[in-house]
Amino acid sequence: MESSQKVLRVLADTAALELIARLEQSYGKLMFHQSGGCCDGSQPMCFPLGEFIVGSSDVLLGYVGTSPFYMSKDQFEYWKHTQLTLSVVEGRGSSFSIEIPLGYRFIIKSRLFSDEELASLEKDDRP
Repeated sequence: MESSQKVLRVLADTAALELIARLEQSYGKLMFHQSGGCCDGSQPMCFPLGEFIVGSSDVLLGYVGTSPFYMSKDQFEYWKHTQLTLSVVEGRGSSFSIEIPLGYRFIIKSRLFSDEELASLEKDDRP
């Protein structure tokens, strides 16, 4: 990793970005919240911006496209060592996420950060 490159906690692959663009045409701005074990387990859920209320127990991980991506603070403690990549698969999940009626569902792929990336993130996270 080049030192000038910013390490991101959340990314999106091309398929996810294409589905987000399609959903934005119908719903406007969007947001994501990483579900913590209900329904289909732990999966990303997509909502029109503002239709899911985030609070002090949620952490903003970053943005996919222009959509904010949140996770609960407790779940973040478990996932903070990983980089998440939002992706898409065909199939209907059993969640309230807005892509489900289209026959798709968002999923998360993850990888552990390197020691260098973690050090960079910790430096960026300091006030």
